Amino acid sequence: MHSETGPDFIEALARGLNVIRAFGPLRPTMTLSEVAAATGLARPTARRMLLTLEELGYVRTCHGEFSLTPRVLELGMAYIGSTNLWDIARPHMKQLVERTNESSSIAQLDGADIVYVARVAVPKIITIAVTIGTRFPALQTSLGKVLLAELPADELERVLAIPSRSGIAPLWRPGAQERNRALCEIRERGWAIADEHLAYGIRSIAAPLRDGTNRVVAALNVSVHAAETSIETLTEQYLPWLLETASAISSDWARWQNRPQMIVGTDPSSIPVV
Repeated sequence: MHSETGPDFIEALARGLNVIRAFGPLRPTMTLSEVAAATGLARPTARRMLLTLEELGYVRTCHGEFSLTPRVLELGMAYIGSTNLWDIARPHMKQLVERTNESSSIAQLDGADIVYVARVAVPKIITIAVTIGTRFPALQTSLGKVLLAELPADELERVLAIPSRSGIAPLWRPGAQERNRALCEIRERGWAIADEHLAYGIRSIAAPLRDGTNRVVAALNVSVHAAETSIETLTEQYLPWLLETASAISSDWARWQNRPQMIVGTDPSSIPVV
């Protein structure tokens, strides 16, 4: 917490930002008590901050633990900074794009939507523009299908009940039985394809990105124009490259998460070499 403030300093705002900054690679999820301890706030104050951030869409809660949502991207890309995903994925994505001559993106789940957090694009005419922070309904995208397929049944229903904030009216609107069958197939084979499910002309294929605990934390895709690239090309030529790239990113991410940590203020000579 700040010890020196001016007359215009807003303590409540500072506390809210401190709560957001408390999350990071070593603390992606925290309980209320852990948030209070990390920020130096009293539990009732920490609780009010977390509930306010949750209502605003910057924090989510699950089984008593809190975590940031991709909406924190709106506050200056803080979410990407907390995971370092872009720096890790960028060289692998560039290589994938060079192989396919097609755009590649990484997205994470935010409610019933996906939010793009990394992208390497090629200049092609598409029906819907995509940039960092763009959101689409998850169920109609290959990225979203991969992420939804990893959710437990009760969590899946809760997530899909959240209204989309994308403003997109998707083409594919399956019933529960068709949806569950499709997600089950994706879960078994380990990748997903979306053939003009979101909008005409958009076809893509995606694979999961996993952290050091094998948890799916994001998805990577290759997107094409349906009139230019066939499903056969996607599945027979691009899919092996996509899976290879997803595996490489996941491995690098796991190594980054498990790197030795330097604690600020600690004498480097006192830290054992590992």
